[in-house]
Amino acid sequence: MNDILLEIKDLHAGIGGKEILHGIDLTVRRGEVHAIMGPNGAGKSTLGAVLAGRPDYEVTRGSITFNGADLLAMAPEERSWAGLFLSFQYPVEIPGVTITAFMKAAVQARRKARGLDEMKTSDFLKLLKEKMAFVKMRPEFAKREVNVGFSGGEKKRGEIFQMAMLDPVLSILDETDSGLDVDALKIVADGVNALHTPEKSTLVITHYQKLLEYIRPDIVHVLKDGRIVRTAGKELADEIERDGFDRF
Repeated sequence: MNDILLEIKDLHAGIGGKEILHGIDLTVRRGEVHAIMGPNGAGKSTLGAVLAGRPDYEVTRGSITFNGADLLAMAPEERSWAGLFLSFQYPVEIPGVTITAFMKAAVQARRKARGLDEMKTSDFLKLLKEKMAFVKMRPEFAKREVNVGFSGGEKKRGEIFQMAMLDPVLSILDETDSGLDVDALKIVADGVNALHTPEKSTLVITHYQKLLEYIRPDIVHVLKDGRIVRTAGKELADEIERDGFDRF
């Protein structure tokens, strides 16, 4: 098995005719945790959106290979079925759709795409209960509409719950720490850490070093003005906390 899970080469991309990423090169191997750090407007969320396949973002040059396949040739749902997961900075509300119905549709669609039989309702409900307990989500949330009336921390916890249910091989956390207090931050980080295995990788997109005290990255990249300008180990996040981004 190839140990390279994600390989980005010379990626140029943007939105509305404006190029935001100006040649990204990034390799993520199985089992690695990478952190993408950078100031506002650096292109961090654009990178996450392009990986997830948001249709309003256009790739003008470069390639992305995911698990040996051409990621750019896949529709967004195909990327999910292949094992990619994006945790949104601002999780959307879905009025009228309960968490149970939403997750059942997602789980069954992924199983169908992989040629598996539908999960029995009893097995699905058992899995749902288990994963809700795993992220310390109260059981009554299963009947609530997706993210409707949720606090910021509850929405982020819900994202990690979805990740636990879908069991992706590559999780992209797009500023999941945004707006979280320390307790919520720990719950999110504990969930991410507990789900990590030698076969699964995580890409953490963040402004701040604080989350990286709980999710320990193997490699840290600084993204600025649409380019990766520095790559190093965890110590780089400590340098940024001390000195900021201006020196890059």
